Amino acid sequence: METAHLLTDSHGHRLQQARELFFAHDALPEGLLPPLIAHSWQRCRRFGLSEIEQRVPGESLDRIALKTELERNRTLLLQSRPIMEHVYEQIRDSGSMVILADANGLLLETIGDADFVSRADRVSLVAGASWDENLRGTNAIGTALYEESAVAVLGAEHFLEHNCLLTCCASPIFGPDGRPIGVLDISGDSRSRQRHTLGLARLSASIVEKRLFEVVHANDILVCFHHHADYLGSPKEGIAAVSADGQVIAINRNGTELLGIRQVDAVRRDFSIVFENSLAPLVDRLRNKARSSCLVRVNGRDLHLQLRGELPALAIAGRVYDEQPAQRAQRRTEMTAATPAKSTLTLDTLNTGDMRLQAAIDRARRILGRDIPILIQGESGAGKEMFASAFHASGPRRDAPFVALNCASIPETLIESELFGYQGGAFTGARKEGAPGKILQAHGGTLFLDEIGDMPLNLQARLLRVLQERCVTPLGSTRALQVDISLVCATHRKLREEVARGAFREDLYYRLNGLAVTLPPLRERTDIRILVDKIATAEAGTAMDAPRFSEAALQTIEAYHWPGNIRQLFNAIRVAIALLDEGETLIEERHLPEELFESKADSPASRDESGAPAMPDGSLEEIGRHVAQRTLATVGGNISAAARQLGISRNTLYRKLGRL
Repeated sequence: METAHLLTDSHGHRLQQARELFFAHDALPEGLLPPLIAHSWQRCRRFGLSEIEQRVPGESLDRIALKTELERNRTLLLQSRPIMEHVYEQIRDSGSMVILADANGLLLETIGDADFVSRADRVSLVAGASWDENLRGTNAIGTALYEESAVAVLGAEHFLEHNCLLTCCASPIFGPDGRPIGVLDISGDSRSRQRHTLGLARLSASIVEKRLFEVVHANDILVCFHHHADYLGSPKEGIAAVSADGQVIAINRNGTELLGIRQVDAVRRDFSIVFENSLAPLVDRLRNKARSSCLVRVNGRDLHLQLRGELPALAIAGRVYDEQPAQRAQRRTEMTAATPAKSTLTLDTLNTGDMRLQAAIDRARRILGRDIPILIQGESGAGKEMFASAFHASGPRRDAPFVALNCASIPETLIESELFGYQGGAFTGARKEGAPGKILQAHGGTLFLDEIGDMPLNLQARLLRVLQERCVTPLGSTRALQVDISLVCATHRKLREEVARGAFREDLYYRLNGLAVTLPPLRERTDIRILVDKIATAEAGTAMDAPRFSEAALQTIEAYHWPGNIRQLFNAIRVAIALLDEGETLIEERHLPEELFESKADSPASRDESGAPAMPDGSLEEIGRHVAQRTLATVGGNISAAARQLGISRNTLYRKLGRL
């Protein structure tokens, strides 16, 4: 006891020195504080907190608001309460309490000794109070959420002076998707510090995580594993939820650590890729052997593996996991017959031979199925939305929604409701039943934000929060809804320059810029003829019905500078096809839009050997008439075609010919 007392005195003396240096002299107390606590103090300063603050804004939720939050966290509460009660039995009569908070640091439930609970009330350590770090300063709950790791904050390590009576140990609780959904905390009097409290909080949180994982994925195959057989069934085991078709749906943190991979490298991957073994033989082998395990080799190491949860019927197991390609094709055909056909545009079909485009496609293909946002850059009309759609159709989310929103085409007053949705009656003119936003519509699939560089700054902050927390709160609602989206953005702006001039948030830029690809403008591409054929075929329906292009027409198309890029090329070909007479199958220059001939008069063919335009002798009026007559003759007397070639209107051409 005497040694413990000396240690406590020594710790208190160091903390007194640290607070004097930091708060009185604005100096970093190096060596006197754990680095994690020091970093938290610095954050609190940036939040604008003062260590002597007595009141915190938004002290506590009222009864109705708290009831709403309790209902929203119902599953977390149900799985945590038995563990909290068990922990309290271990620390009863020690002047402590057990606390459960949500992912925002809001206290949901507390259990504790009556004498300590009354003192805790004075610092708002009660259900309904928020202990987010930016409100309460350094504290175990808020700091554990920020750091996403277990944290102990002892006495004067708290940023706010009036919290220094507490000693708190907290561990975040991670949901089945790997994101923090709550915190389990053990708090007590700073004078009665217990050495093993942090370990108890960490173990308790991991038990809650395990219970949550098993409840959420009760209808899936649960693959439980560890390098040591004795750890199966313990909070240390890895667990992966696998669907009936052999896809890994979720994996807990223990699982990723045991396999030495990231969560994004496991989720939505086939079991055989993640575990280097086929699932069908394991299902058949362990089906009727409750709590039995088998030894498999993964990544060069032995792994003891056990199956729990909802195992498929024996016949299904053999068919689903060992299914032949022909059977898959047949099933896909049946599904297609029952649902509307989807676009067949993929990254493979988008590749038409241009080297720069192929490089962009190859880079994008490498991150298919990974939780990495992609930023598509390029001029307006260069095919950014087409590229985004092809990226979606090439990945594992291909059967889920692809939802696009052009941030530049919607008024600033409407873009917020379009993106985040709204609750009924949220604003004047809102529909009575409300409306889901584009983010919720894209749940499970891909959200494409075109012209992200034109998004208003205030909405950039909200979008950043959605991407960080993976949940969205519709306008007029207090309830946050979980979302699972793959994000693809596009812009014609140079976002680095927009960040530099303060028009785009730097933190959002780095969040979006997971992989950046740049699409070349059409005038620089080497595959224009292939593109022309593809567009003509798409317009005609089949290659057999598609019109052909004369060499002169193709040369004109290649020579044009295409300021509108692929979008303009689409329109030009549609116009050319529409101008074909009945029975015509060859598109010639006379069928092309007039704008393609803007620089025709300045082409090499109209110049002499010195490079100057080849002109006949005579006045300017005679020269103009001569050129007009010669051009008209070359197009068989077609006034419109001649005007297009000359880059002038038909009325101007008539005047040059002397007909007006």
